Amino acid sequence: MSLKDFLSALDALQAEAIDTLKAASDADAFEAARVKYVGQKKGALKDIQKQMGSVAPEDKKSAGMKLNEVKKAIEAAVEQAQSRLLGGDEQSSDPTFDPTLPGIRPRLGHIHPITQTINHLMEIMGRMGFEAAEGPEVEDPHHNFVALNIPEDHPARDPLDNFYLATAAAGAERQNVEGTRLLRSQTSTVQIRVMEQNQAPIRVISLGRVYRPDAPDATHFPMFHQMEGLYVDTNVTMANLKTVLRIFATNYLGGDVEIRFRPSFFPFTEPSVEVDFYWDGKWIEFGGAGMVDPNVFRAVGYDPQKVSGFAFGLGVERLCMRRHDIKDIRDLYSGDMRFLSQF
Repeated sequence: MSLKDFLSALDALQAEAIDTLKAASDADAFEAARVKYVGQKKGALKDIQKQMGSVAPEDKKSAGMKLNEVKKAIEAAVEQAQSRLLGGDEQSSDPTFDPTLPGIRPRLGHIHPITQTINHLMEIMGRMGFEAAEGPEVEDPHHNFVALNIPEDHPARDPLDNFYLATAAAGAERQNVEGTRLLRSQTSTVQIRVMEQNQAPIRVISLGRVYRPDAPDATHFPMFHQMEGLYVDTNVTMANLKTVLRIFATNYLGGDVEIRFRPSFFPFTEPSVEVDFYWDGKWIEFGGAGMVDPNVFRAVGYDPQKVSGFAFGLGVERLCMRRHDIKDIRDLYSGDMRFLSQF
């Protein structure tokens, strides 16, 4: 078949189909026309498409473009006829349909309680001038340990206490091999990256997942979330740290919350403290804090004689569980909608 004859046949089919569909006066006439022209088995469009094989190879592109145009035009005519005769849907012709009846409420997604808690914490700290910062969850030993003043022989670097990624050569100590990566064990890594890229004053928080190979129980999980806070400026003191944490606790847990510091030790802060909140009749440990160690400042190129600062880390799950009276951390990651839909 020549290209001219093929195009003429397409034009004739298009005109005939559109006229027939426009003339359809009821559902039966429409259905007969629909089957005749766009039916899947014996429709006219199917038949003429088979004739493409007899068109010369050099003309197939033009023939195919014209076929697509005709197909779209006929399908549009079918939709218009269906809308005119059936209201766009055969079911809408049901005389029992009542458009004034209320619809069916769709099932909407639900924000996880941990995400709700993170958003709330960001809002509270944002009102105190802290900006949110992010960092990678797969870290290198420098940011996860070295720059945080954690020596090689510290227990925190033990392979049994971290999720090291198997990139080291056989027989070598994994945590000492250049290029080793691990899942970060704390969000303190973000404060190092922020200070490497910015000069004081700095006031940031980082919220995100951290990983430690803990056996799951009611209060432990191998993946959990931390909120790390960092404030660096001139003349920053422990009084500033306690004030920030007191304002935070009052905003998140309520006006009856008290706060206390207990002496502790962390390699990246000096002095270091454990932070306890007195809430609902008892003291509860929520995290660690302290003044940034001078060695940490030196590791990022800061002069500890000119700047000072504090850092604190709080467990997001622990805050969430205390606020909502959740007894088992595993419930937060069970995926049980009966539990999660409560929040």
